[in-house]
Amino acid sequence: MKSDIEIARSIELTKIKDIAREVDIPVDHISNYGRYIAKVNEDLIDEERVKKSNLILVTAITPTKAGIGKTTVSIGLALGLNNIGKKAIVALREPSLGPCFGMKGGAAGGGYAQVLPMEKINLHFTGDFHAITSAHNMISALLDNYLYQNRDNGFGLKEVLWRRVLDVNDRSLRYIVTGLGPKSNGITQESGFDITPASEIMAILCLATDEKDLRRRIENILLGFTFDNKKFTVKDLGVAGAITVLLKDALSPNLVQTTEHTAAFVHGGPFANIAHGCNSILATKMAMTFGDYVITEAGFGADLGAEKFYDIKCRKAGIEPKLTVIVVTARGLKMHGGVDQKKIKEPNMEALMNGVSNLDKHLRNLKAFGQSIVVAFNKYAEDVDDEIEFIKQHCNDKGVGFAVNNAFTDGGKGAEELAKLVVDTINESASKPLHYAYEEEDSVETKISKVACNQYGASMITYSTTSRKKIMQIQELGYSSFPICIAKTQYSFSTDPKIYGAVDNFEFHVQDIIINAGAEMLVVVAGEIMRMPGLPKEPQALHIDIVDGEIEGLS
Repeated sequence: MKSDIEIARSIELTKIKDIAREVDIPVDHISNYGRYIAKVNEDLIDEERVKKSNLILVTAITPTKAGIGKTTVSIGLALGLNNIGKKAIVALREPSLGPCFGMKGGAAGGGYAQVLPMEKINLHFTGDFHAITSAHNMISALLDNYLYQNRDNGFGLKEVLWRRVLDVNDRSLRYIVTGLGPKSNGITQESGFDITPASEIMAILCLATDEKDLRRRIENILLGFTFDNKKFTVKDLGVAGAITVLLKDALSPNLVQTTEHTAAFVHGGPFANIAHGCNSILATKMAMTFGDYVITEAGFGADLGAEKFYDIKCRKAGIEPKLTVIVVTARGLKMHGGVDQKKIKEPNMEALMNGVSNLDKHLRNLKAFGQSIVVAFNKYAEDVDDEIEFIKQHCNDKGVGFAVNNAFTDGGKGAEELAKLVVDTINESASKPLHYAYEEEDSVETKISKVACNQYGASMITYSTTSRKKIMQIQELGYSSFPICIAKTQYSFSTDPKIYGAVDNFEFHVQDIIINAGAEMLVVVAGEIMRMPGLPKEPQALHIDIVDGEIEGLS
């Protein structure tokens, strides 16, 4: 079979205006970025149409380092739905350059279920990530300059909360010192970099409902505290207008196409292990305005992405999925059944039987949110029939629909079985109204406990001295009603990435709580999790090149 990038290049793209016309998007409301990419004016969102659309969330079991294939399933499902005569649009996140050149090599789907043009989407695309990075670091520069210019007036901050960001995995920048050298270089202080998908500006862009809301949220960003314990915000800095200008174009959703020329929105890109893991509200609502069925995904496993999708995105956007699709692979289940990752491609029924406990725990959690569920088995070449049949029978015993997804090799035709199951399930037993994991009026500790104990299986919550102080600070500032966004490892229900399966009765240690006053959420940092990833021993950058004018190595 051809590589992902060979398949992508083999497909003759349709002009983006024709893609827009296919789903009734008025072409005079789109701005072309070349022939095959466009931004769509967010004013086209129609809330009445949004209410009538069938929203479908794609999530997954706890992933392996090789991934599970949610994006391929999401795109494949959209292709399958269109194949059986439905008007379906997929809404996804934008890839980050960090994992693109680090571990993954890209995030635009795979095989014959991709969003195109794949190279541009995986690289600089429409410049949204650059705009977010620039806006974030502009605030950093303006804040440092404000402190420098006003140092002789007696103004200063006893604590600066705002760090810098970069869309590259760079462990050397996690903790730095700025302002070294002569006094004209600024005030010497500790700082550091997070990766752009963890930026509060990224979260704000993805949660903002319009330009006015974008500016309001930017104004509310908490930068630090003065020596008399007063908060200092972007509004106090007086630059919210300038930052909004930098983000004006980035706010509009991006329209592209799939391998079978169906419409796809790709917009925003927060990670789910260190941020809230969902594409923008605007892109999802735009897709729901023009699509009868809209497929979106939430990053990593259901414990991270799906929970945040329901408790943060759906709560704030006023939307609810009609169905949740959970992606499983035999590889992933075997790993959770105790097999070493190097051997997960080999047949092993015993490991599979042990590993389904991870799926069962996710199913229980999703049902607690009121969700109707379909299991999508993402098939790989080495999968054997008796193992697939075992998983299917296990799902049937649990009263959950099951379908094999072959979109990677067969495109939309390979996802028709899944598409039909999705339509039938929505028609016969759509999800109940969302039951959130916690209430907004719950205390911060209660919110953390409800997610960590009820969703993850923790038996004890412990707090560092720093996080205890942050909770008191949050209460004093009036931020206790914000939803929580737990930052932890994606490879386990626990905070230990090496504990697989359906672990229970573990200690959940809260290291820190980061106040995102503009995004209106509290980032709860648990366990040893870094908001700036490092590169692996053999980064994907070693395999990416340009040969005879063609890019190679992306996937």
